[in-house]
Amino acid sequence: MQRPGTTTDIRPTDKALPMKSTNPIAIVTGASSGIGEATAGRLADAGYTVYGTSRRGTQAGPLPFTMLPLDVTHDGSVEALVGEVMRLEGRIDLLVNNAGFGVAPAGAEESSIEQAQAIFDTNFMGIVRMTRAVIPHMRQQGGGRIINMGSVLGFLPMPYGALYAATKHAVEGYSESLDHELRTQGIRVSVIEPAYTKTRLDANFMEADAKLEKYHQIRTALSATMDHVMRIADPPEVVAEVVLKAARAARPKVRYTAGKLAGRLHLLRRFAPAALLDSGIRKDLRLDAGSAR
Repeated sequence: MQRPGTTTDIRPTDKALPMKSTNPIAIVTGASSGIGEATAGRLADAGYTVYGTSRRGTQAGPLPFTMLPLDVTHDGSVEALVGEVMRLEGRIDLLVNNAGFGVAPAGAEESSIEQAQAIFDTNFMGIVRMTRAVIPHMRQQGGGRIINMGSVLGFLPMPYGALYAATKHAVEGYSESLDHELRTQGIRVSVIEPAYTKTRLDANFMEADAKLEKYHQIRTALSATMDHVMRIADPPEVVAEVVLKAARAARPKVRYTAGKLAGRLHLLRRFAPAALLDSGIRKDLRLDAGSAR
């Protein structure tokens, strides 16, 4: 079913078809704000012809890239977007899968099955849809890059954020597996792993739809913690710079951490004893505060 306000007809009707760019062509999903906007702008500055996307597909002001409408949860919208970029440019050299949304702290049992499916439909299946749509074109042209926006929560647990962390774990496994599949066809896949990033994503967190009184106190405490860490988080430009590095790399890695905190967490996950990491997570989130154990 098509969502209200979603269109699959995105071709300009009153403008002459522009000349195809000689620059590499990039698509950046979720480019209306935050990491997506910073990434699209950085790629444009570096010489890419960039098509950013959002559900609205409109530009509030002058931008160094073109915005087009896209709903990553809708097959027809994805096909129309990729088809339009191919019509305009004849190739797609880089796809940055960034579209997604955050989830407010809540117990895993506080989200219905329908809500869990909705979270995965955007944060993971949206990547799958876009990737499936561009691979045939990249294969035919002899190469391309796909960069998926992951998170440190793709290799760390997030108590009271289990569904969001699960989508990022899925992105990790999908990206690494896909990179092995596509290397011999000239296509490389990487995943970017930022930690906390200062964006407006937190202003649009999805709230749990089956809240229980048992979790009220921990939801409130974790929301206050999130507000604090977001105020001191890295700006999105830090992540955008890493995306550009991955896009340009002659020998790209599968994983790139973004920011100092992400780098430290990756080292801890790799080398620290499991018990130490486990206790550190619980201490940071104060999960055992007031416990009788």
